Amino acid sequence: MKSSDFDYSLPSEMIAQSPVEPRDHSRLLVLNRQDGATEHRRFFEITEYLREGDVLVFNDSRVIPARLSGVKIDTGGRVEILLLRRLDANIWEALVKPGRRMRVGARVEVVDSYSVGTTGEAKLSAEVVEQRLDGIRVIHFGDETLLSTLGKVALPPYIHAPLHQPERYQTVYARESGSVAAPTAGLHFTPELLDAVKRKGARCVFVTLHVGLDTFQPVREEDPREHAIHQEYAVIGAETAAALSQAKQDGRRVICVGTTAVRIVEQAAINSDPLAVKPFQGWVSLFILPGYRFRMVDALVTNFHLPRSTLLMLVSAFAGTEQVRQVYQGAIDRGYRFYSFGDAMLVL
Repeated sequence: MKSSDFDYSLPSEMIAQSPVEPRDHSRLLVLNRQDGATEHRRFFEITEYLREGDVLVFNDSRVIPARLSGVKIDTGGRVEILLLRRLDANIWEALVKPGRRMRVGARVEVVDSYSVGTTGEAKLSAEVVEQRLDGIRVIHFGDETLLSTLGKVALPPYIHAPLHQPERYQTVYARESGSVAAPTAGLHFTPELLDAVKRKGARCVFVTLHVGLDTFQPVREEDPREHAIHQEYAVIGAETAAALSQAKQDGRRVICVGTTAVRIVEQAAINSDPLAVKPFQGWVSLFILPGYRFRMVDALVTNFHLPRSTLLMLVSAFAGTEQVRQVYQGAIDRGYRFYSFGDAMLVL
């Protein structure tokens, strides 16, 4: 297995720059992983593939305004900070530009994003307290409660169009703040579609996994097993754990909405037993590659992912590397929209 096995060429015009309206009118490619058959539908038709008793698992993490602007106190130079994950009260991992100037002890005044370069007063002090690999810094903020008012939502680097409605980069059920990027498979659901799912007799349960750095990082090692995946904080509550356990005991399907939901429920199944899942709270570093034995997930709702990404590798582990390669090429040939604001797949 090589990382190049998960590479493909995508015309830039197929990268969705804005979301479809309404949310549930994006396209849906349905793949039967047993025989490779595909269907081409609209997302709101997903209920036709659900059964009474199915358990759908949603990641309710909410995207934080993770992009901050500031100035270095000693030079006045502009600095950009991208929050990655919270380590402790007022302590965050972050990517910083320009990183070479941000050594331990460097101090920054974070200002309103719209005030940089103006006479706007600084609002928040920050100091680099540790340097880590891959350009990551650990930063201590004077008062992290101000981050939500000073920051902006950080769209993925492949989206160049402005987002006029920041809530459009949140799922309609987002409630636990902490993600750098949205769990994008859930962006297609509307409140009305969730009601339709429930009328079908399926149950909706929620987990939390705060999406972090790996969403933006391709696997650079030629052997993907050498890639060090970054940890992400996750929670499974007692009610969700009980619902998952009962579904497996009854032989009912567990359908994960997004690769993040897959990672946390599979981590929970590894930690305990698929028939007796225990509540979980902690860091998840599970890296799912082809050859992995899925213990919990029976079906998957997901978007189309970047080449050489850990997310594409997870989908390939679930549906088969060659089959996913063929499906992706078919989606390109049919003009599907890719990545965060793009179309979706249902893998059965």
